[in-house]
Parts: sequence; C-alpha cells; structure tokens
Amino acid sequence: MIIDAWMQHPTAEFIGNPMFDSLRRWKPGKWSEKAHAIQDTLAEMDRADVSIGMLCAWHGPSGPMISNDEVAQHCRAYPDRFVGIASVDLSRPMDAVRELRLRVKRDGFKGLRVVPWLWSLPPDDRRYYPLFAECCELDIPFCTQVGHAGPLRESEPGRPIPYLDRVALEFPELRILGGHIGVPWLNEMLSLVMKYPNVFIDTSAYKSSRYPSELVEYMRGNVRHRVLFGSNHPFWPASECIAGLDRLNIGEPAKSAFLADNARRVFKLA
Repeated sequence: MIIDAWMQHPTAEFIGNPMFDSLRRWKPGKWSEKAHAIQDTLAEMDRADVSIGMLCAWHGPSGPMISNDEVAQHCRAYPDRFVGIASVDLSRPMDAVRELRLRVKRDGFKGLRVVPWLWSLPPDDRRYYPLFAECCELDIPFCTQVGHAGPLRESEPGRPIPYLDRVALEFPELRILGGHIGVPWLNEMLSLVMKYPNVFIDTSAYKSSRYPSELVEYMRGNVRHRVLFGSNHPFWPASECIAGLDRLNIGEPAKSAFLADNARRVFKLA
C-alpha cells in the first residue's frame, strides 16, 4: 500500500493563481491551469499505485481556494481512495476551531493543514494556538509546510527553528507533520524529528532522485524513521515523485514505513 500524505484536487481558482507562476516556470507545460476532473486525479494515483490520498483543502487570507465542502464531496464519492484534510480561516480562530471540529466529527477528516507562507504567519503565532489545542482534543495531526516557499511568497514563516520548535515544545501531545522536507533548513527539521517524538516529515514536492543525502541517510539508519511519502499532486504527480525509490536502498522495513506505515500512525488510519 502507498499513502500520499500531501495532495490536492485543484479547482480553477487554485491552479490558476498567479502565485504559482514560479512553479509553472519550473515545470512548463506539465500541468493545466484549468480545473481537473476527479477521475484525472484518481488515474494519476493509479499510475503510481497510490491506494489512499490525503486530500487537502486550501484556505488563505482572501478565502477558500479549495473548500472543505469540495474535499468532503470527493471523500464521500470515493471513501476508499480519499481522506480529507481540513483548512480554515486563521484570521478568525474560534470560527476556525468550530469548522475544524465539524469537519472531523461530521465528515471524517483526519487532519488540519495550514500553510505558513500563505498567511505570512509562522506557526508559533497566537492565531494558531486555539487550533493546536483542538487538534490535541480531536487526536488529529497539524500538517504544515517547512522550508522555502516555491510559490511567490516569503519563505521565512516555513523555517523550523525557532517557530516549529516552540510549537512542539509547548504542545507535546500534538502530532506535527512538516511537508516539503524543509530545505534549505533540512538539518533544523531533522533535529526536531530527533528531539520530539511527535514530529514528522513528508517528502511532497520532491522526486525521490532529489531527496537530500541527509534525509536518505536518516531513513537508511532508522527502520522506524518518521518520514512519510507525499507528492503535492498536481504540481508534482505521485508517479514522478516515487520513480526510482528502490535506488535509494533504504531497506524494505524503512520503505514500508515511508510509503504507508508512518501515515497510518500520524493520521490514525485503520
């Protein structure tokens, strides 16, 4: 089994946003700026042998780019393929807490994702803290982005130390999943994984051939490492991200943890 820890099914508003122009320069002609059919996303998952996609909503300061309702609709239509990850309005923390609670209890969502560069607010900002408490109560992970921002936004909010370090210290019960590996601050992110038992990394937005050597050595040296596979579909399709994984020679137990077992632990999947 393969579980994709970071993917989205894009709306036209999301995929055509000008802030993603930098990604279009990196991958010219590789993805459409139009809304995709859900069957296209499922077909890409099948090409990569991805069994389950953690399908995330996007909410920014200007409003939803991919709504929780849209994600819930796809999860209801394909309950054996998608699991929802909520996104909320960080500027209204109590409304955000109520929305998160609704999505988890009514729609079966399994996590919260807030992207710091989208809000220009690092995760130790006071507006996150009611959500962290609710994540602990609901027993779901907080998913975020670490490292530089590929889109046209400032990268500093994604730096692991001191921002994520403070969160992990103050919320020891909170499971934290840092997406996009953490480059150029990978060593900071790895130090948090080694320091805190509830901090994890996902490899979204990276092909396996581009995993930094420090990350590969960590996975090779730890059968029960804390790294999850992620693609960042549709920007980086899962089939491209997973190609060549066997050449890393991380071993079968570490490979199983990477592709599925760690995701089951983080998201409490059956």
